[in-house]
Amino acid sequence: MDPYTAEFGFELRTCRWAELAWPPGTDSTSDETAIIVARQLGTKRRRWDTIVLECDPETLRRRANFGPKRLDSDLLHVLRNAPAEWAYYRDALPHPGYPWRYVREAIHTAADRGILETRRSGNRIEIRRKWTYPDWLERVVAIENKPDLDASAARTLGSQLEYDVAMELADEVWVATRQTGERVEPALFEDLPIEAGILSLEPDPLTAEVAWHPRSLAVDEPGTRILERPDGGKRDGSAARFEFVNPDWKADKRLAIAERAYERGWRSFVDTMRPDCRHFQLRARDAHQALPYCAAKGRCQTAAECSGSCGDFEPEPPAWRTRGWPIEGGPGKRSQRILEARRRRRRPGL
Repeated sequence: MDPYTAEFGFELRTCRWAELAWPPGTDSTSDETAIIVARQLGTKRRRWDTIVLECDPETLRRRANFGPKRLDSDLLHVLRNAPAEWAYYRDALPHPGYPWRYVREAIHTAADRGILETRRSGNRIEIRRKWTYPDWLERVVAIENKPDLDASAARTLGSQLEYDVAMELADEVWVATRQTGERVEPALFEDLPIEAGILSLEPDPLTAEVAWHPRSLAVDEPGTRILERPDGGKRDGSAARFEFVNPDWKADKRLAIAERAYERGWRSFVDTMRPDCRHFQLRARDAHQALPYCAAKGRCQTAAECSGSCGDFEPEPPAWRTRGWPIEGGPGKRSQRILEARRRRRRPGL
């Protein structure tokens, strides 16, 4: 069975291609740009299939000082504003717009993680930065994966891409679809926003061609969040409801998404699957990619299928896990360590 018929398998190959060949149209990533690829991230209202972060290599290496875990908005507020010299935290930090007790919690969390210096001066908590938080993120690229972009899928995808183009949260938006070999890719005939790029990908040899180049979006300007669309059919002339989005909010949200991507990467799919099942395997597609495989189903399973509610789920036999059980033993733990090591290699300086 073709493992790329389902969107999940195709998505994992898109992520691997992006690691190897981003930006499109080049043989490999430039030495002046570092790439981090993640999947299934976004905002409360919109989640992207694949995210490509374009970063400056030197500042990305300095980001490693703060460890492999993400920095949430509370931690970023503290670390980006922490002073070079000791100061009372309320004097050093701008008002966060929410109660100071959450700031204190973030300070304690940062101190526990070893990324902020703290001390007591009477009843006051004083803070001092250990490192300057670097401006490591340059661009955010969003990719939607549709191996079979038929008319029905294109209609749904079209409204999602219109939201992305109006919001202008990502610098570029793309659609990755299965390469058909036709002179003109069918995706070009679908009703998609002209601002979105179209990538024609062949997942097995991992080759891709640009069928349509995207436009760069104005991420530094106010965006438009579409709240409600007319739903009375083609003749419905009523207006959509929308609101404007502040550029500062967009900048903070972009960095928060980037931090989550830095922590997770795209190989974190194993975190939501059941590698402790006796049927779960990792099968190599190339020297640095292993796709999940279910021996019971005889194919690459989707993330939704591989769960505790799967009818084929069977825990690993205890004999498989006797060495180092329960911390290090078993093929499932081994799979997690392999993927974690490969994810870690994509973060210079860790």
